[in-house]
Amino acid sequence: MNRNKEIRSAGLKVTHARKSILKILETSKESHLSADSINKILTKKNDDVGIATIYRVLNQFVDAGICIKHHFDSEQAVFEPVSYTHLTLPTKA
Repeated sequence: MNRNKEIRSAGLKVTHARKSILKILETSKESHLSADSINKILTKKNDDVGIATIYRVLNQFVDAGICIKHHFDSEQAVFEPVSYTHLTLPTKA
């Protein structure tokens, strides 16, 4: 599904910030990204999306089912697109 359709189908308006953040989530070599990591990537690309907007968009994506928020050992939340979610397979006893 293309990014515009994915954002629209989640009931969100397509904006530059949402498209940029979704592109990073979907194309990053790292499977889990923090808002700060996304901010650094956008800054390197000279993409002017503020950190508050990044947090807001990520939370909207979580609410819309586009990505999942994790809290691992660190206090910092990380995000991954739903399409990258790890599957848990049953184990034999």
